Amino acid sequence: MSGQAKIPPFLQPHDTFARRHIGPDEEDVREMLSTLGLDSLEALVEETLPAGIRMQGEIEVGPPRGERELLAELHQSARRNRVMRSYIGMGYSGTIVPPVIARNVLENPGWYTQYTPYQAEISQGRLEALLVFQTAIAELTGLPIANASLLDEATAAAEAMTMCLRLDKGGREAFFVSERCHPQTIAGVEARARALGIELLVGSHEEHDFAAQPVAGALVQYPATDGEILDYAPLTERAHAAGALVVVAADLLSLALLRSPGELGADVAVGSTQRFGVPMGYGGPHAAFLATRDDKRFARQIPGRIIGVSRDRLGNPALRMALQTREQHIRREKATSNICTAQVLLAIMAGLYAAWHGPEGLAEIAGRVHGSAALLAEGLSRLGLRASHPLFFDSLRVEVEDAEAVLERARQSGINLRPLDAGAVGVALDETVSAEDLRDLLEVFGGAAGRELDLAELAESARLEIPAPHARAGACLEHEVFRRYHGEHEMVRWLHRLESRDLSLTTSMIPLGSCTMKLTGTSEMLPVSWPEYAELHPFAPLEQAQGYRELFDRLEGALAEATGLQAVSLQPNAGSQGELTGLLVIRARHESRGEGHRRVCLIPTSAHGTNPASAIMAGMRVVTVACDRDGNIDVADLRERADEHRGELAALMVTYPSTHGVFEEAIREICEVVHEAGGLVYLDGANLNAQLGLTRPGDYGADVCHLNLHKTFAIPHGGGGPGMGPIAVTSELAPFLPGHPVIETGGEQSLGCVAAAPWGSAGVLPISWVYMALMGSEGLRRATQVAILNANYMAARLAEHYPVLYRGARGRVAHEFILDLRPFEKSAHIKGEDVAKRLMDYGFHAPTMSFPVAGTLMVEPTESEPRAELDRLCDALIAIRGEIRSLEEGRWPAEDNPLVNAPHTAAEVSASEWSHPYTREEAAFPAPWVRGHKFWPAVARVDNGWGDRNLVTSCPPVSAEAPEGAKRGRPAATVSS
Repeated sequence: MSGQAKIPPFLQPHDTFARRHIGPDEEDVREMLSTLGLDSLEALVEETLPAGIRMQGEIEVGPPRGERELLAELHQSARRNRVMRSYIGMGYSGTIVPPVIARNVLENPGWYTQYTPYQAEISQGRLEALLVFQTAIAELTGLPIANASLLDEATAAAEAMTMCLRLDKGGREAFFVSERCHPQTIAGVEARARALGIELLVGSHEEHDFAAQPVAGALVQYPATDGEILDYAPLTERAHAAGALVVVAADLLSLALLRSPGELGADVAVGSTQRFGVPMGYGGPHAAFLATRDDKRFARQIPGRIIGVSRDRLGNPALRMALQTREQHIRREKATSNICTAQVLLAIMAGLYAAWHGPEGLAEIAGRVHGSAALLAEGLSRLGLRASHPLFFDSLRVEVEDAEAVLERARQSGINLRPLDAGAVGVALDETVSAEDLRDLLEVFGGAAGRELDLAELAESARLEIPAPHARAGACLEHEVFRRYHGEHEMVRWLHRLESRDLSLTTSMIPLGSCTMKLTGTSEMLPVSWPEYAELHPFAPLEQAQGYRELFDRLEGALAEATGLQAVSLQPNAGSQGELTGLLVIRARHESRGEGHRRVCLIPTSAHGTNPASAIMAGMRVVTVACDRDGNIDVADLRERADEHRGELAALMVTYPSTHGVFEEAIREICEVVHEAGGLVYLDGANLNAQLGLTRPGDYGADVCHLNLHKTFAIPHGGGGPGMGPIAVTSELAPFLPGHPVIETGGEQSLGCVAAAPWGSAGVLPISWVYMALMGSEGLRRATQVAILNANYMAARLAEHYPVLYRGARGRVAHEFILDLRPFEKSAHIKGEDVAKRLMDYGFHAPTMSFPVAGTLMVEPTESEPRAELDRLCDALIAIRGEIRSLEEGRWPAEDNPLVNAPHTAAEVSASEWSHPYTREEAAFPAPWVRGHKFWPAVARVDNGWGDRNLVTSCPPVSAEAPEGAKRGRPAATVSS
C-alpha cells in the first residue's frame, strides 16, 4: 500500500467501501447537522461524549481499501488453508450444500432479517422455516418438542445438563457424563458445571451406579465418539429407576437409520445439524438442536426459543415465538439460561435440507454413508486389519500397529484421519465420499493391496443393513412439507414465498434499538462461501489452517486496537457466550489469587437484560445498582453497594453507552469505584457502534469487553444468528482466556472451553475482518459519528411529537434513543404495541418495544441508513401521532381504529365486507410511499396467549382445521405448503 502515494490519484481504488456503507452523503450530513444547530460532526461528538474519555488520534487498522483489491488479497491468504479430505468426525462432517439453498438462502440478503422475530406478523416466512426445522428434529429424535436451535453441540449439552438439574425433584447437584462422548462436549459441560458448582462425574455409563452415586441426569453419545452403536435402553431404565433423566447427544443423520433417542427412552436429545447441508466452516456457525418429551414441565424448561402455532386477530393460523416470557433478558437474574438467540440462519438451512431431500432422500444419504463405512470395514478385514466395533454408522475405530505412520501416510495422500491412541485411528465417512475416496483410504491402510480390492465384491459381502434392535422402525418426516419440494422449481417458489413473508433490510429500515441492524455488504459475505474457509475441519492439523491463523491474527489485532485492550479470544460464538466468558475469565483471575469467594456481580438497572442471566450462569450473585431519573448509574448507590460487598465483589457489568442511549459522564469514576473495592469491570460491548474510533473501553477502565460481531462488525443477524461474541481483555486477564481439549489455544491458565470449536464460528469471521479493512481507521470513525448523527437527527425531528426519555448531560443521545409512549395509554388507550403494529402498515419494522423501559420504543438507525429513509420513518411516526390525536379528539372509537386493529392484511382490506369507521385506504395505504411498494403483513395481529394455551410446536397436518373463529375461505394449513 505504501506505493499508492506515488501513483496518480485517478489510479487509486475507486471501489472504496465506506461511502457505500455510510448512508448520508456530505450534503445530507450538512443539512442534518444544521437541523441540530451544529456545523460539524466533531462538534456533535463534543456534545455527546464526555471529554474525559475521548481518545487522541485514531485507532490504527490501516487505510480504507478497495473491495476488489482487498478480496484478492484475502483470497491469497485463504489459499494458505490446505483443504484436505477430513474423515476426523467428532461431530463435524463433509456435506453437500444444495445449490438451491446456498444461492437462495445463505447468499441472499432477503434472509438476513431482524435479530428477533418479536413482530411475528412480518416474520412469518422465517418462523415457518424454523417450524419446519423443529418438526424435522422432533421426528428424527422421537421427542415431540424441539427448540429453534442452540449454538453448538457442546453448549447444547451444557444447557441440557442445567435443564436436568432444574427438573430434578430431589434437588441433586450432580450430573454424569459418559467418557465416550466427544472430548469437546465433555470439556464444554465441565466448564459450565464448574462455574455453577455442579459435581460432574465422567466415567463408564455401563458401570455407573445411579443408586450409589445419585445424579440429576446422564449424558451419552449416540453413536459413541469412536463410532460404536450402543443400546442405551438399559441405561435409561436404570437412570429412570433412580430418578435421573437421560440426555442423548445424537448424530442427526444417523437417526434416519437408527432407533431414535425417544425410542431408547431418552428425556432430552441434543446434537448438531451441521451435516444437514451446512459447511464445516472450521467449526461453525452450525445450529445445534435440543428436543424433549411432550410434557409441559419439560417444555417450559427448554433453553432458547420455540416457534409455535397460534392464531391472528381474524382467527386464522399464525406463527410466533411460543412462551415468550422465557426470553432471558426479560427474566434477568431469574433466568434459567443466558441464551438470547442462536443460529437461526443455519437452522433454516438445515430444515430446508431435510425438506429438499425428504425422508427417502435422507435415508438414501444415510444409507450411502453407512454403506461406505461397511465397505471400508470389509476391505480392512481383507487386509488383516480390524475395526474395533462390529456395530457402527459412519465411523470406525481401526486397530493398527503404528497409528502415527498411518496418519502420516494419510496426510501424504491428502487425507486427515483421527488420532485415537498409539494403536488405533478413527475414520468417519460422510455424504461426499466417492468410490475413489474409498480406494484411497484402502491404499492408506493396505498399500497397493488395498487399492486393488474390488469395491463391488466388497459390497456383496459387507453388512450394509443396520441389524435389529438398532435399526429404526416406522416412518419419519411424514408431513407434506418433507414430500413436496424435491424439484427445483417448487423449492425456489417456496423459498421465494417464505422470503416475501419476512420484512428484511431489502424492504426497509429496521430500527431495532440495541440490535444494530446495519448493512452487511456483499463483498463482506463473499468469502464465507469460499471452499478454503467453508470446507475446513475444525480439528485439522494447524499447519493446514495457516490462512485462518493469519485471519485470526489480523482480526484479533484490530479488535484489540479498537477496544484499547491487549488480548482477544474469538471462541465465544454469541454475545451471550461473550458475556459468560468474560465473567468466567474474571472468576478465574480471582481464584488464581486465592479470592474465589469473590462472587458478587454488580449490575445497574440500565444494563442489557442478558447481563444478569450471564452472571447467574457464571455462578455469581447479582446485586442491582440503581439509576437516577436521568437514566445514569447512581454513583452514590454504586459506592454503597461496592463498599457493602467489598470483600466479595467480583465484577461490575456495565453497558456503555447505557441501554438508555446516553454516554454517562461518570464512567471513569464508576470503573475506579469498582477497582478500588477489588472488583473488575466487565463492559458489555453491544453498544460499541457508538464508540468505535472515538473512545476505547480499555482506556477509561474496562478490564473485559465482549464484542458483538453480528452488530458493530457487520455479521448478518440471520433472524437470530449466527452471532459471534469474542472478548478483549487486559494483559492481566490474558492467561485465563478459553482453551480447547483438541486444538491448543487460549491462555496458560485457561478457564476451559466455552464453545465446541477452538475459534467458535470461525467461518463468519472473514465478514468482520473485511468490514474493518474496507472501512479503515477513518471510515470506522466516521461510521460511528454518523450513527450518532442519525440518532440525534431523528430524535430532534420526533421530539415535538413524542417525549425522548433520556438525554446526555448536553442534551444529546448516543446512537439510539427512547421514545416514551406511556402518556398515550391514558389519553387515547393506545399502547406501545399498537404503535409497533401500525408501523407495519407504513412498511416498517418497529423499533425495540418496551425495552429497557416498558411502554416505550427504542430507536437505533445505525450509520447505514440514508437521510431519506430516516425521514420516511420519522414521517411514519409523526403520522401515527396524528392518528393518536384523532383518537384523543374522538374521531375514531377506542375499540375500533387503525392502531388497535393493525396490521391490516391484503385479504382483510380486499374482502367484500368492511365495517370499520376508517377507510380501507387509511388502513392499508396511510402514506404515499406504500403506493409505490407495499409490504403486506402475512397475518393480522397474532394472539400470543392463545398459542401458549394451545401449544403446538411442529407443522400441523395440512388437513388440520383452522383455529376456532377463523374466517371462511382462509387457508387452513399453518405452513404455506
